[in-house]
This record gives sequence, structure tokens and C-alpha cells, in this order.
Amino acid sequence: MADKPKPLLIKRYASRRLYNTETSDYVTLEDIAGFIRDGREVQIVDLKSGDDLTRQYLLQIIAEHESRGESVLPVEVLNDLVRSYMSGDVSVVPQFLQTSFDMLRDGQARVMENMSSMNPMAKMPGLEVMQAQQQAFMKAMTGGWGGSTAPDAAPAAKADAPDQGEDLDAIKKQLAELQDKLSKLK
Repeated sequence: MADKPKPLLIKRYASRRLYNTETSDYVTLEDIAGFIRDGREVQIVDLKSGDDLTRQYLLQIIAEHESRGESVLPVEVLNDLVRSYMSGDVSVVPQFLQTSFDMLRDGQARVMENMSSMNPMAKMPGLEVMQAQQQAFMKAMTGGWGGSTAPDAAPAAKADAPDQGEDLDAIKKQLAELQDKLSKLK
């Protein structure tokens, strides 16, 4: 198993400003959210006390996105989270959430691996475009979770495709065939 890369260290100064130790500059919560979307792990520590503040800042990032109407978490899930914190009992919710996100990342990786490893399909015209669209779809559905380091192939695919309007029906047919073959692999 490969070693996880060291998280990006962000130091919080007494003035509450956040300092990126890699680039030696100040960053905002939006910058930190961008690092995470790009697949970086971050660790935020208080400069003076050394306390790990990562959880509080990640929750603040989520709260700010939710308050701007970028709702990802249904109210029922938020209620369940509050209940799990307030019950006083040992909660299985954190373990369940971690397992669920791990399964989501693993499933996403397996789908992408299966798409690229199917030898009979590898020579199919337009496969690269379909794979780029699938990657863009998975990234959009997961909001960049999982820290995929694969380059985003969608822009390159658009440049290579002569006229995507003409190929849309062919791509739909090929996608249906791929889905059929994937379901048979299970």
C-alpha cells in the first residue's frame, strides 16, 4: 500500500489569518476548499498552542457552502448528525460515514479502472471522449472527493473531437453497450 502524502500544513496565527507553509503566503477558506477539491489533504494548526484546528475549519467551509445555497447535505442527514453528537451514547454515525465515503471512492476508482482496462473496448472509436465524460460526471457527482490525481481529460477531449453533436448518438449507443458489459462483469 502506498504511503499517503504528507498533508499541506496551514498555520493559524493569533490574528486568525491562515498561512500556507508550502508557498509561504496567506490563504482563505476558499483556497483551502480548493486544495481539498484538488485532492490535497490539509492540516490546520494553531501556531501558538499547536492545537489541531482542522475539523473546525472543515466544518466552517461546509457551513459556508451550505449557507450560500450550495446544499449537499439533506436536512435529515444534518438532523441525524446533530442527534449523534447530542445523544451521549457512542455513535456509529462517524464510522458509517467514513465507510460510506471509502466505498464511494473505491467504487469510483473501480469504475474508472474497468472503463480503461476493457481490452476489446480500448480500440473503440470515441472511447477517450467517453472516458473523459465519465470522469467529469464522476467528479461532478462526488464533488472531487477521493483526491483523484488523474488529469482532467475533458478539455483535451473537446479539442480532439471534430463535432461532438454528430457523435452524440454514437456515444450514447457505446455507453449503453459499456453499461451492459459492465453489468455482465459483476
